Amino acid sequence: MLLLISPDGVEEALACAKAAEHLDIVDVKKPDEGSLGANFPWVIREIRAAVPADKPVSATVGDVPYKPGTVAQAALGAAVSGATYIKVGLYGCTTPEQGVEVMRAVVRAVKDHRPDALVVASGYADAHRVGCVNPLALPDIAARAGADAAMLDTAIKDGTRLFDHVPPDVCGEFVRRAHAAGLLAALAGSVKQDDLGSLTRIGTDIVGVRGAVCSDGDRNAGRIQPHLVAAFRAEMDRQAQEHAADAPALN
Repeated sequence: MLLLISPDGVEEALACAKAAEHLDIVDVKKPDEGSLGANFPWVIREIRAAVPADKPVSATVGDVPYKPGTVAQAALGAAVSGATYIKVGLYGCTTPEQGVEVMRAVVRAVKDHRPDALVVASGYADAHRVGCVNPLALPDIAARAGADAAMLDTAIKDGTRLFDHVPPDVCGEFVRRAHAAGLLAALAGSVKQDDLGSLTRIGTDIVGVRGAVCSDGDRNAGRIQPHLVAAFRAEMDRQAQEHAADAPALN
């Protein structure tokens, strides 16, 4: 399981650089513009320059509307600015068909520029609260569009968490559907260390966090702390070792 950390700017990216041995992906977002709020192109470039070259940078392009052309241009901007993973929050898509249309445009725009970039179709565990596509539809949307990964986050950051809206067994079904379609499965949404056991058991490929590695656990007012990143990774490793040890017994 890969660890994705989301700094909100260059200062926090430098904190991520100090903890680079403990994380796998640096994710650029702008939390005050939403769950998957897009940051500025120059911030993506600055963060790409601030973190080690062997650490891929991902960038969100926003909680996007159903406007395929607009979203495709935004996604291309993230790729041009140095992002390897391009994440699109399908906030304004109310049907799978709309999601596929947006994501196909994104895939074409990004892959024409950089074939090795990874496109991530992101949905929301609390989709019922904002009226967007069902979380379990995301793997099919991503696969039909030619994307590389399907992700779930939470749209409304009010203290509720991923498993409050999509319990572990349903997240497990999300992961199974993603893997069956040849996709990576990413999960986020106020994830804490206590969730890592469940996330490991269901085969999550990427776990995304911010608040859990910020001072006071606050994704908005808190700042990313290298020692909290290290502690989170240590718990990830412990859970992975326990799961590996249990696997022979389960088989």
